[in-house]
Amino acid sequence: MKKDTACTSILVGKRASIDGSTMIARNDDTFHVLAPHRFYMHPGWKGDKGLRVKSPLNGFEAPLPENGYRYNAVPNVDTEHLGDYEESGINAKNVAMSATESTYGNERTLAFDPLVEDGLDEDLIVNMTLPFVESARHAVEYLGQLIRQYGSPAGNSVLFSDKDNVWYMEIVTGHHWVAQRIPDDAYAVAANQVSIQQVDFDDPDNFIWSEGIREFVDAHHLNPDKQGWNFRHIFGTMNEKDRHYNTPRVWYAHHILNPETPETPESAEMPFIMRTDHLITREDIAQILGSHYNETRFDPLGHGSDADRLRYRPIGLNRTQNSHILQLRNDVPEGQAAIMWLNIGLPTYSPYVPFYCNADDTDPSYSNTPLSLDLDSDSAYWLHRSLGMLVESHYSKFIQQNRDYLTESYRQYRRHLAETDAATQDLSGQALTDALTQANYQLVAAVKAEAKRQIASMVMQGLELSQLTFNMDKNL
Repeated sequence: MKKDTACTSILVGKRASIDGSTMIARNDDTFHVLAPHRFYMHPGWKGDKGLRVKSPLNGFEAPLPENGYRYNAVPNVDTEHLGDYEESGINAKNVAMSATESTYGNERTLAFDPLVEDGLDEDLIVNMTLPFVESARHAVEYLGQLIRQYGSPAGNSVLFSDKDNVWYMEIVTGHHWVAQRIPDDAYAVAANQVSIQQVDFDDPDNFIWSEGIREFVDAHHLNPDKQGWNFRHIFGTMNEKDRHYNTPRVWYAHHILNPETPETPESAEMPFIMRTDHLITREDIAQILGSHYNETRFDPLGHGSDADRLRYRPIGLNRTQNSHILQLRNDVPEGQAAIMWLNIGLPTYSPYVPFYCNADDTDPSYSNTPLSLDLDSDSAYWLHRSLGMLVESHYSKFIQQNRDYLTESYRQYRRHLAETDAATQDLSGQALTDALTQANYQLVAAVKAEAKRQIASMVMQGLELSQLTFNMDKNL
């Protein structure tokens, strides 16, 4: 069973970002509103033979290499029943991975390369890849070999990056896939539909593909175009669900970054590679991932007609279990470069908290998440989901307070990063790792305290908003 049903992904090249960073980002959406996650640091290992992984979902089982790099991840809490789904992280070599964007192939291609029921799926794709790769390109090639060996039981698209390169890999059938490098001066958005368009097989620096994919397409007469080799046209779907569930999210992301985008929300031909007339910020990505067609008639929290408000599926959902922006900075030393901006609440209402990835562990409020709400717990997952519920319960009353909270949070987070960068710039090795681990702990303490203050404030204000009230002086 796939966990993700409607993720939205954003990829940004280093010359398209405001500070020269590469960034990959995604909302991790699930079938259920409550599917607790935790955030932890997986230690590296060396010479550990006999390691294996096994999925409780489809029975996939495989050995792991005896050497692996440290990496962070955001898995399910109930892994025994729901699978790992480690979802996203950055390893000790500063390679970032986000997996997966659920993607759907068409029946023509799946007829000749069907999905492999017991193959490598999303629940173990991070475990099997991220600890063993040394660059974004190496990650594509490494995962490609795994898919060749084990096959894929579902359509899975994967984001990879390092300090110089950003790649998007679409695995659409049992064994066939294509990956495209995002140009340095460009960005891309994907939303549960095959996204890659024209593939240039004479440009191996910017495209990688599964062995035999061209011969496969030719042998089974799968290319509907008279000219070119459009991966989306050959392998993808273009149906009513796409036009209401998928393409509108891509359209709205482009609407934010390129307000003059001519396409309509239901266009099947929106370009994958896009450029803007301005540099993209981390806040731009956060705005998109928490958005719900704000300031359009399609906003479910807006004032449009019922038909318009319910017409399209928004990007930010209450089913989003975590949202992340994986940033690799080029203006600081390598040991400080990797930042995971993690939002473990609803991305519409909670902040993206920056964690240095060169760290040994995470605060227990992130690493130990109860399976259900515990009022005595400091759990980041439950604190931020509670906050989101309160804001939306009295949206018109609390939305300005929530915006002010997010704005002030981001101001403080930027100051925290700048001050930590300066304080640790002369450190290296374990001393640097220890200092950045401690900096993460300090920030979490502040984040936790402020979330509790926001919750307390909204509960007290909410008590004044009850409809079960009676003013005796005015009504007698």
